Amino acid sequence: MITIALAGLRLRWRSFAGTFVALALGSALVAALGLVLDTTVTAPSRPPQRYSTVPVVVAAPQTLTVATARGSASAPLAVPRGVPADVVAALPDAVVDRVFRAAHGRASVGRPWSALGLAGQVLTAGRAPAADDEIAVADGRLGDRVPVVTDGGPSQYTIVGLVSNGPQPAIFFSDARAAGLSPRADALALRRPAAEVRAMVGDRALVLTGADRARLDANREPDARDRNNAATIAGIALGFAVFVAMFVVASTFAFAVAQRRAEFALLRATGATSGQIRRLVYCESLLIATTASGAGAAGGPWLGSLALPRLAPGWISVLSHAHWPLWTAVGSGALVALLGSLTAAWRAGRVRPAEALRETVVESRTMPITRWVLGVGTLVATLALMATNAIADPAGALNRKTYMPVVMLLVAAAGLLAPALVRLFSSGAAVLERTMSIRAPGAVGLVASTAAGASTRRTAAIAAPVLMIVGLATSLLTASALTGTAKAAMGRPPGTATTVYTLEGGSALIRRPAAAVAWVPDDAMMATPDLELPVGSTAHVWLADGSPAALRVIGELPLGSPSDVLVGAGNAFSTSADISSTGAGAASAAAGASSAAAGTSPPRPSASETGLYVVLAIILGYAALSLVNTLIMAAPDRAPERRTLRRLGASRAFVLLVTVAETLVAVAVGLVLAGLCALLAVGGLWLTLLRITGPLPIAVPWGWVLGIAAATVALSAVTALCNVSDTEG
Repeated sequence: MITIALAGLRLRWRSFAGTFVALALGSALVAALGLVLDTTVTAPSRPPQRYSTVPVVVAAPQTLTVATARGSASAPLAVPRGVPADVVAALPDAVVDRVFRAAHGRASVGRPWSALGLAGQVLTAGRAPAADDEIAVADGRLGDRVPVVTDGGPSQYTIVGLVSNGPQPAIFFSDARAAGLSPRADALALRRPAAEVRAMVGDRALVLTGADRARLDANREPDARDRNNAATIAGIALGFAVFVAMFVVASTFAFAVAQRRAEFALLRATGATSGQIRRLVYCESLLIATTASGAGAAGGPWLGSLALPRLAPGWISVLSHAHWPLWTAVGSGALVALLGSLTAAWRAGRVRPAEALRETVVESRTMPITRWVLGVGTLVATLALMATNAIADPAGALNRKTYMPVVMLLVAAAGLLAPALVRLFSSGAAVLERTMSIRAPGAVGLVASTAAGASTRRTAAIAAPVLMIVGLATSLLTASALTGTAKAAMGRPPGTATTVYTLEGGSALIRRPAAAVAWVPDDAMMATPDLELPVGSTAHVWLADGSPAALRVIGELPLGSPSDVLVGAGNAFSTSADISSTGAGAASAAAGASSAAAGTSPPRPSASETGLYVVLAIILGYAALSLVNTLIMAAPDRAPERRTLRRLGASRAFVLLVTVAETLVAVAVGLVLAGLCALLAVGGLWLTLLRITGPLPIAVPWGWVLGIAAATVALSAVTALCNVSDTEG
């Protein structure tokens, strides 16, 4: 069996070259993304930064812990607690650090001058601030009078000192002014032995040493978020890589089996059984998969080193040397090849010996019942999934992890049903014929449309990658723009952003976004329906600083509100930059102050977009490869017809026009299917978001869409023309 499979691959290497490249590329991507994922998960956290030069730091516990029916539940506090006053008094030699909202021109924090050296920063020019209206900064000019925004509002300050850059942008005030702006002591920095400090502090505060000092760093939460973003991006990209690879392999093997029906019939006539024919196809797929996956996995580390800086957080720079992604790549390549060849092997096994004598050019029954069942079943399941999302969780549609699988399933359904639509489409090709006849003499359009309709498998095989290229790109780009519009339409929460903790199911402590507003009494709250708090009931919650509160539920918020909870203004423990002011630079100063004040930095805005473009790059690369491969595979089948046309007196120009026209008919089928998929995907998403945002404008990125479609048409035409030279004569 292996000998026959090797002989078949050697004779039909053109048919399987694209499959080999697709599997090799897929294995390389799996290995690369696996290495990026392993690197992101296992990379050590950054060493302490804010307190890198002091051995001991004392801080208040920053975790809310509540008793539950199953023990206890904990969650990080949204508003940091200060070190108890008696602990501060017991350590008079400690440097008292205060971290609070303060910004001029960009997001930053305010700190006392005495905390300058805790992260190794030094004064580079000027002097230390002494008066209440003096500051020191890392970027600026000595003597400049600048506006600074804090919780108390905007004020004018004079830059009297310049300092070196630190791990977090900061404005240094005099110690007295910092204490006035933020009475809370966030941390105490000491150079005493840790055991001595623990004995003095007891259980009143935390004593942090070594790597534990990093728990107070500004990058603590952003680093965790960046890790999660990288894992999500790698997972989505990996899923699309496997999906598109299977699509390419299945399409290639199905087309190859259709081309080899006469060959399989001869094998059946010489005594081969259906099972042997199926095993032959499986053997061919495994031979291709083994060599291609091995070659691809070998290139995984190189590809991973290119992908790491684009996907993983910037502070992770060394790629993992784990072996499991490489072995996974090899195994997944073999699995994809086997799954992709299942249907093709089943069809090959059904070839009867008599077909070797009566095989005709015009195909019959190009849509077996199994393909109808799979295609219609996938379409119905996808529509059901869309309906479920719209009814049960419309706000979840804003997440790419929700709508991306819907788009993939729609494209898969369209690809399965494509052959059934080819003849329907080609029967209306009179318009194409008239259009082509204007440009070229003779029946170019008639010959091309007739050939496309007579060979639906070939036409559908060419349309499938076009469907992937244009359909997925159009759907994903438009859906991304639509969800962005929806998020903007939902706007910022009213009032002052804060946090409320709820205990759900008797055991889960959930941190929920909230807003403090003037029209809600301080002993009351409003909540979204998913909290399942009836109006008139009393909700036992915890506020942003961890203090418990029993609040009356006086109303229900609409589904999809920016905040899950509204509380009274007296509960406004601000956890965001709700700093409003006037004057030059105030708007830019307020922007981003939220995360800076909370000890975090703004998230990388490009993480989600990077994931989207990585997915699109995978789609476009795979689909373009599949398109070229299918056209190359189809070229030998058309060579006898082209030679017949030449013998009947057709000019070479006419043959070239017919070849291009026939290819463009298949491309047009793919474009129509792509449009239908995009219409269903985006339309379903729009209807889902309608419940939480109202009607939204749909902005199709026509530049991208038309550019991708034009590139697909050009690639198809050029490949078809090149194949004429290879197979004619």
